[in-house]
Amino acid sequence: MRHNWWCKAIGKTRTPPWALASQKGQGTIMKRLDNKVAIVTGASKGIGAGIAKAFGAEGAAVIVNYTRDQAGAEGVVREITGKGGRAIAVQGDVAQRSDAQRLVAEAKKAFGRLDVLVNNAGVFSFAPFEQFSEQEFHRQFNTNVLGTFLMIEAALPAFGAEGGSIINVGSTASVAAYPTLSIYVASKSAVNGLTRVLSKELGPRKIRVNALSPGGTETEGAHAAGVMGAEAKKQIIASTPLGRVGQPEDIARVALFLASDDAGWLTGEIIYANGGNM
Repeated sequence: MRHNWWCKAIGKTRTPPWALASQKGQGTIMKRLDNKVAIVTGASKGIGAGIAKAFGAEGAAVIVNYTRDQAGAEGVVREITGKGGRAIAVQGDVAQRSDAQRLVAEAKKAFGRLDVLVNNAGVFSFAPFEQFSEQEFHRQFNTNVLGTFLMIEAALPAFGAEGGSIINVGSTASVAAYPTLSIYVASKSAVNGLTRVLSKELGPRKIRVNALSPGGTETEGAHAAGVMGAEAKKQIIASTPLGRVGQPEDIARVALFLASDDAGWLTGEIIYANGGNM
């Protein structure tokens, strides 16, 4: 009907312009992050690795950051490049300004630009409040908060005139306030505050800033910390309305949305990806 109407309007049989556009795009499937370059910190395993792989599968060139686990980071790179994607592994401690600046410089050297920054690197530990040391406080805040600050500081000059997307990985713990996680909860609450403020400061520069806060997610770190044993998993599942434990891929899909143009009207948001378990 639409084609016939257009033909009558011009008085001859001819392919309408919307059909020409469709034909022109045949054989080329645009991916959600085509032509974008992303840095994902703490991406050698767990949620960071899941995000890096998802970004690579959707067309982004990915800088896979790691602090110590070079083999893990290189494995993530191989998985991305083995499927036709682009990725490099870059070592760096996000809590060191020189390393943060080098990460961004390596991204521009390898891929010419920067469009997305995912601040995923993070550390935590469990203890009653009075057993935490000053050293442990600084360890967690240095990575979780200072690292986020320094990476954003380094990335800002690299974003182009079209802006970009910053995704700060927080935690549902910031609102659930789990006992024995006082330092971690405080650090992730600080990340939420930084996200809200920077969304307003950077909005005029077309840079979106959002926080992605996972709930209980089955990662290597969670297993190492003993929070994904059989009994612990049962408790998580029982308290989760969607009836299972989160996986890195669950979080990666939300990060992919936030990094893409589909989220172009979102900034300053804190999105909880936890299956309803608050």
